[in-house]
Amino acid sequence: MAEIAKISEVKSAQSDVSARKKALLLGRQLGLSSEEGYRANTASVAERAEHRQRKLMSQYQINLETIYKIALSITPSDVTGSDLDPDWSHQFFQIAEQIHNRKMQELWGRILANEITNPGNFSLRTLTTLQQLTHKEAQILEKALGMAVKVNNETRLKLIIGYRYTGGIGQIFRKSSPINIGLSNFGLPYSNILTLIDAGILHRSEFETGLLNSKTPIHFTLFDTKMKLTPKSGHLLVNYYRLTPIGDELTQLIHPKPDGEYTKAMRTLFAKDFKIE
Repeated sequence: MAEIAKISEVKSAQSDVSARKKALLLGRQLGLSSEEGYRANTASVAERAEHRQRKLMSQYQINLETIYKIALSITPSDVTGSDLDPDWSHQFFQIAEQIHNRKMQELWGRILANEITNPGNFSLRTLTTLQQLTHKEAQILEKALGMAVKVNNETRLKLIIGYRYTGGIGQIFRKSSPINIGLSNFGLPYSNILTLIDAGILHRSEFETGLLNSKTPIHFTLFDTKMKLTPKSGHLLVNYYRLTPIGDELTQLIHPKPDGEYTKAMRTLFAKDFKIE
């Protein structure tokens, strides 16, 4: 317990460092702070640039070695491997060396292991997108995938928004506006949707199914939960967001957790106009 308290105190002290001190710490990255065998105050501009470059290259090497070790730890020995495409591997290592966040390094390690085992799953375009993805954006994607649904026998995931009643005499007696599930109630506000759109992970437009046949049920699969929804009329259609091809590739890297409350809310929402089994 004493050791845990000590660690907590150290973390607290680190977080309490003033903004000025944190700004001064950046000087180390720029070669403006003296270290063993190096004195910034006597070094020329060229020497400071050379020192900074050495530090940067060292950090890049550490990043690559970390990602490689992660990949090696999860690459199976009982599966035939494949040689990486030279252009793909060059681009991969060019980008991967600049990945500093540990959680993001784990994603890159999974990509490398996956590509050695089963090549062709991650395009160069996806690597470029992933390079620009921050840890926070990756968390948003993880949250979205935790609520994503497979419809019928499709392999691609959809983020269900709700459904809409359109046409028929019944529409005279009810509002025509969409019936939405309210993703913001489950930690995915519209601002997060826009973040995924801007990152090229979700398509910009909302999609909707055609009119559903009241005699043909649709099937939703959310992790281990399966729902069979039979429309109570032929005037219903479902609204959803769809992942881009890049988003589909990234789903192989993210391991989201199911949201039980979201699943309950979806079941409650659709129960008004669908028979649910």
